[in-house]
Amino acid sequence: MRSIRTTAVASVLSLFAISTLAQVTDHREIQTPQLRSFSIPQPKRIELANGMVIFLQEDRELPLIRGGATIRGGSRDVAADKAGLVNIYAQAWRTGGTGKQTGDQLDEFLEARAARVESGGGVDTTTLALDVMKGDFDTVFPIFLDLLRNPMFREEKIDLAKTQASTSISRRNDDPSGILAREAAKLGYGVDSPYTRETEYATLAAITREDLIAFHNRTVHPNNVILSFIGDFDSVRLEKRLRDTFTSWKRGPQVAKPNVALTSAAPGVYFVQKDDVTQSNIALVHAGIERNHPDFYAIAVMNEIFSGGFSGRLMRNLRSTRGLTYGVGGGIGANWDYPGLFRVQMATKSETTLESVEALREEIARMASEPVTAEELALAKESLLNAFVFTMDTRQKALSQQVMLELHGFPRDYFTRYPAMIGSVTGEDVSRVAKTHIHPDRLALLVVGNASGFERPLSSIGEVTTIDITIPQPGVAAQPTTTDDAGVALANRVAQFLGGKSVVDGVKTLRRTGEMTLNTPQGEMQASTLMLTRYPDSQRTVMTLPVGVITTVLTPQASFMVTPMGSQDLPGSQRDAAMGELRSDLVSVIRNIGDPQYTFASGGTGKAGEVDAEILIVNAAGTTVRWYVDPATGRVLQTVRSAAAPVPGDMITTLSEWKTFNGLNLPTVSVTTRNGEKAAEMRLTAVEVNPTITDEELTQK
Repeated sequence: MRSIRTTAVASVLSLFAISTLAQVTDHREIQTPQLRSFSIPQPKRIELANGMVIFLQEDRELPLIRGGATIRGGSRDVAADKAGLVNIYAQAWRTGGTGKQTGDQLDEFLEARAARVESGGGVDTTTLALDVMKGDFDTVFPIFLDLLRNPMFREEKIDLAKTQASTSISRRNDDPSGILAREAAKLGYGVDSPYTRETEYATLAAITREDLIAFHNRTVHPNNVILSFIGDFDSVRLEKRLRDTFTSWKRGPQVAKPNVALTSAAPGVYFVQKDDVTQSNIALVHAGIERNHPDFYAIAVMNEIFSGGFSGRLMRNLRSTRGLTYGVGGGIGANWDYPGLFRVQMATKSETTLESVEALREEIARMASEPVTAEELALAKESLLNAFVFTMDTRQKALSQQVMLELHGFPRDYFTRYPAMIGSVTGEDVSRVAKTHIHPDRLALLVVGNASGFERPLSSIGEVTTIDITIPQPGVAAQPTTTDDAGVALANRVAQFLGGKSVVDGVKTLRRTGEMTLNTPQGEMQASTLMLTRYPDSQRTVMTLPVGVITTVLTPQASFMVTPMGSQDLPGSQRDAAMGELRSDLVSVIRNIGDPQYTFASGGTGKAGEVDAEILIVNAAGTTVRWYVDPATGRVLQTVRSAAAPVPGDMITTLSEWKTFNGLNLPTVSVTTRNGEKAAEMRLTAVEVNPTITDEELTQK
């Protein structure tokens, strides 16, 4: 028995030794088998006489039916002065409901059945999607059909969509990577291109319900629609139902691809100054190709060699070797029916900005001039083919691919030919397309960052063009930027009403508590408030709402918000807006009479309720506010500020029930309206002048 065990142990040790000796020490020694061929069932294609194309894909794995309509026509098909229309359209289409049911009624009906019908929009299409249990298809499909043919676009839902879009506008400069993507696209396509248009407050305000209806009537016709369904159904029966439903629908105007010329920016250095960042975002761009270009497959391999994750040249050299960045990538873009961009981008700390720019340029030039190695070529092709498997490993993906090919006029076997086309690419092909399509002399360089932190001036690498990303404000007329005698006199009369300039100058801190009523889309909401203000530039606001406590802190060193979900820094737009409100409040303005950063100008007269008030236009260090002042007393009756978010327009705050606190006259009731609708009402219950407010009390979380 002992000898048998000894023999067995020896055998195991022998096998272990062989296994150990056989272990590879380099990833290049690992031998991988050739990919097996595979195929996914393709959907059935049906074309009606009216031009509608339908794809049906049976999938009995779950008792679900999913699908919808993909409709030609998107944001690129909208006039520049209506930029943002498709976003409003896409939201109000579903939320606005139909003539039979409002959007809210549809919500209740669909939620009770765990079903979804949702609308969306993009650059070249809009969509209406359906997701439903098999047993509820017969009740939900008529809703889908009614929305497709007869949407109502109710005004209140359009207003809600505009409110949300307006908020997005106000915050679009908060994220430096978002600025980089937006402005780099403008350099590549042109500032007036339909592929780079920005929704502005003015274009948003110009969009009407009639515009949405007109867009729908122009695009939603059977010859512009591709229907697709996948799920637990019988294709023969569903095809008959769809034919019976849509065959009588008459053709309409065809949405044609717009003819858009690229007007790329001249090669050079472009810069966006962003004060509140400690790193730079960098991009280099020029025009790319369309996907039907004969060099597409060789370019795909080249892109993988150039920027294929950690094995790509960019990551290997700029991150792993030089330690300049956590992430870098790019290559030649290829859109389906309009050119992509050659774009390379990265982020780095401010003090390595110029070094990183030079390193990027070196890698781009090297890609265009240095032949690829056999190892690079083999690894890139293997990576692409391994990843390709997961682009069509389900029937849902195969269906989506066929819709995309139909939409853009590509052959149905396009994706099944992809592996062979990638496999046929040679090293000579990669070198040729790199030299042909990468143009180091045509690159526009964009840097978004804080110039004060750069290791040397950006101008040391070329003449710099500064890009202004200031968001155009809604309907704000040019305001006086100089002080006039009448304006100063009116400001001093307000100071006298408040208790005198010396009293106001003596106000260093305020502690105010009160009750607030907020008007929200869901109805009125009550809140208790605590405001701690330390002039000139610090404030803490605590709002106790039914949903929890929200604390906002604003100081020169920190600006953040604490909610039941946690703490986060205030985006730049919110911080700037809050600081503007603090600088333009009654006490701040009067304290700064005589400060050159504050200007005071007479704005004539205007009605404030029944009073013919004198208007004082105050520019408070960049924030403009109009005070309507009672000429008999010097009391401020109302203030008017032009706001960008959440809805563009004037914010009018009416001040009343003035009381005296330690010699300081303050209003205890303020009612704010926006565009004529009441937004909030505040009633102060206690005011303490010059309490001790410590740094810790202001900034504690």
